[in-house]
Amino acid sequence: MSTRKTLSPGTRRSVRRFRRALVALALGVVGTTTVELAVAVPSNAAASTLGAAAAQSGRYFGTAIAAGRLGDSAYTTIAGREFTMVTPENEMKIDATEPQQGQFNFSAGDQVYNWAVQHGMQVRGHTLAWHNQQPGWMQSLSGSALRQAMINHINGVMAHYKGKLAYWDVVNEAFADDGSGGRRDSNLQRTGNDWIEVAFRTARAADPNVKLCYNDYNIENWNAAKTQGVYNMVRDFKSRGVPIDCVGFQSHFNSGDPYNSNFRTTLQNFAALGVDVAITELDVQGASPTTYANLTNDCLAVSRCVGITVWGVRDSDSWRSGDTPLLFDGNGNKKAAYTAVLNALNGGSSSPPPSGGGQIKGVASGRCLDVPNASTTDGTQVQLWDCNGNSNQQWAYTSASELQVYGNKCLDAAGTGNGVKVQIYSCHGGDNQKWRVNSDGTIVGVQSGLCLDAAGQGTGNGTQIQLYSCWGGSNQKWSVSS
Repeated sequence: MSTRKTLSPGTRRSVRRFRRALVALALGVVGTTTVELAVAVPSNAAASTLGAAAAQSGRYFGTAIAAGRLGDSAYTTIAGREFTMVTPENEMKIDATEPQQGQFNFSAGDQVYNWAVQHGMQVRGHTLAWHNQQPGWMQSLSGSALRQAMINHINGVMAHYKGKLAYWDVVNEAFADDGSGGRRDSNLQRTGNDWIEVAFRTARAADPNVKLCYNDYNIENWNAAKTQGVYNMVRDFKSRGVPIDCVGFQSHFNSGDPYNSNFRTTLQNFAALGVDVAITELDVQGASPTTYANLTNDCLAVSRCVGITVWGVRDSDSWRSGDTPLLFDGNGNKKAAYTAVLNALNGGSSSPPPSGGGQIKGVASGRCLDVPNASTTDGTQVQLWDCNGNSNQQWAYTSASELQVYGNKCLDAAGTGNGVKVQIYSCHGGDNQKWRVNSDGTIVGVQSGLCLDAAGQGTGNGTQIQLYSCWGGSNQKWSVSS
């Protein structure tokens, strides 16, 4: 977590250089000088945890959490410190949430969800429709009865978690491993080839706001037939308006299925279809620091790669514990792979605008971040407005990572979800008032990992400012002018 501290010598030098540049420009030209938000990061400004380091570029860094391990203080201490996204390992799967047909049980799923929320984390739902871990009653069904049971299950589970989750893995592992690039032969597939589309359409109707994802393994290598099969499905869905928002790449790498350097190409090509991409279940046999760094950099290189989740906290928690594949050993010590990931994440960060402050201008709109009617009332939502140089458009960055206006009011996130308003509020040092400014022009909430966003991609006067998942749009890009 960020704490209030005096400016470091490196930061003071950056501020002095910035001010000297402004004086020099003022002597040579007439008019407003515009500078990008990003300048080089002093080495001592690097974030010290995975979640905080990922948030610098608007991403999350997550882990899988098992309800049965939440009583282990060593486990929860690491997880609570390092991660900003949680995926329940088994607690939201079909057999856990609907053990008897029509009788739902969310106790274990809620236990993981509540722990995550109490620690300021987002949650990824996993998973709604899958050939595996089906309860016995579902395994005995087929045809239209199974299809209806799938629909009922999606509706029942999503109704319980509506408005609470960031992502849902709607369909999991539906493609075959036989080199054909075709669908897996499962009881769900045998209900008809449209079952995946039906699952996504059902999910969208059940919760219009959560991001809906397809999730699979062995689709990281761009040249693999399975990868191409999933790619063709996503391309078809996007062309026909089937509601798919994201694709998850499980990324379980071992000697039989090694990391391939074309993974970045895969991420880029899927993202070009108009979906977010994420590394969702990462583990690497032997935890090669080089491989972990390469994977992290692959995600950082793709603007729509929203984050990385490792499948477990310590090696002893892994489903492949014998492979020692995670970032912490069985005793909870950081491994070399941890340092490699942290360094990669910090390498993509940038320092905030100088403490002297100035106007924050939307790249898409050319309008300024503005407090309506120069209000000083706590809870006033900020907006876009024609830049005028008045005090209600002057933002100063503090050593505590706050953006202050009027000297005592902070840019404040009213929550941590998509669409939450960004307002002014008396500065109190909370993480919802701390912001990271990135080299790509985004401004990201430290607590939420979400981007400062002009609502509805609006560009006009009065467009409200909110938090929203970072997706690379120009309505989430900002520059500062002094």
